[in-house]
Formats: sequence, C-alpha cells, structure tokens
Amino acid sequence: MKDILAQGLSDMGIAPPPGAIDTLCQYAQLLLEQNQVMNLTAITDPQQVARLHFLDSAAILAWGAAHGKGQKTSSTWLAGKSLVDVGTGAGFPGVVLKILEPSLSLTLVDSLGKRILWLEKVCEALSLDGVRCIHARAEELAHTPEFRARFDAAASRAVAAFPALCELCLPYVKSGGFFLAMKSVESSPEVAEGQGAVKRLGGMVLESWDYPVPGAGLTHRLIPVEKRSPTPGDLPRSWGKIKKAPLV
Repeated sequence: MKDILAQGLSDMGIAPPPGAIDTLCQYAQLLLEQNQVMNLTAITDPQQVARLHFLDSAAILAWGAAHGKGQKTSSTWLAGKSLVDVGTGAGFPGVVLKILEPSLSLTLVDSLGKRILWLEKVCEALSLDGVRCIHARAEELAHTPEFRARFDAAASRAVAAFPALCELCLPYVKSGGFFLAMKSVESSPEVAEGQGAVKRLGGMVLESWDYPVPGAGLTHRLIPVEKRSPTPGDLPRSWGKIKKAPLV
C-alpha cells in the first residue's frame, strides 16, 4: 500500500508531508477492521482502498495543482483553508485531504450517528487536530449561522444527482470559494440539467476535470463550482423536496 500511495501521489503532482503515507496506511487498517462490523465500504482489498478511496480523494488537491492553485510541494491550495465534507461516510474525501494537508480546518458531516462516532475515534487515533465530526442532516445544518457560508470549500463524493449535491453543499461555501463534486465521467447530462440550479444557488460551474485514478485503470471527474454570490435564505429545502422537485 505504501508504494502504491507514494507512486500515485507523485503521479498526481502531490508531495505528501512527512509521515502522511504511514498515517494513510493506519487509516486503512482502522477502516477495514471496522468494516467487519459496520458497513463502511464495499472495497476490502487494501491496494484498492489505496487507489479507489485515498488516491481518488486526493484528486481535489491534484485539481488545485493542475489549475495553478498550488504546486508540487507539501503546501497545497487548501493550506490554511476550511473545508466541509458533506455526506462524508467513512471520511472520504475529507480525512484523506486532512492527512495530506495538515493545516486544513476540516468539518465532516454525516446523517448516520454511528459513522460520526467512529470518525471521532479515527481522528483521535490518527492524532488529527482541527477536525469537527458533526451528526446532522446536511440540508438542516446549512441553515445554522455557525455553518452557513463559513467555508472556503465544500466537497462531496456522496451518491446523489448533481443539482441535489449543489443544493446541499453550496450554502456552506463563502463567496469566492468552491464546491467540488466528485462524479463519474458519465455525469455530463446531470451537470447540464443542473446549470439553472447552480445559478439560483449563487454558483457558477467551471470546466470539469477528468483525471485518471493512478493504477486503477479508471477515469473519474471533478466538477468545480465557484460560489459567486450568497445562496438565497430559503435554500436548501428539505430532502424530500430536493428529491421530488430538483431545482431548475
């Protein structure tokens, strides 16, 4: 796993800080141990965890390097910034980003309490400071003053349509910040359908970035959305309304 991570990160233009690869390996061990009693991931081969979870999550840092927001040093475009990972699940991409950029202020949000409790233990075991683990529904938390428009970036690998993800995530982002949606390369139709929704939410979709996942033989897509203006106060709506009547 160490060799896969070292080579993959190098291929992506990311220079991990000292000890980061060891910490990622420890994270993988905790993940696979807990997965025996809790459904956290369908991927149980350590090498595939390295590629399909860790290197895929690191693509957010690689996007910054590829677009002039950082360079191949231990300092990345997220250095000193704040990020909320919406629907974090087992901690992807947020925990990986925190390990690779220790100065990142990270908030993990998930609606399942037992996942959040486990993530709190993981962050303690990995000695990760500056991480908040929040058990909440994203669409409700986004209406609280402590979290609304407070983050430099939001990210999500959650399985949901692009317009729905934007409604859940963009309210958290400051003007001038970014929401980074991690999708498949077949996502063009849903992105096209979401253009109106993004505009209503105060965002603008930037050029999608397709990237190879090192060693996996797969190409995934990162869709950056820049926050241009505040999100209207009545958004996001309840999850039932988001699913029943997507923004257009």
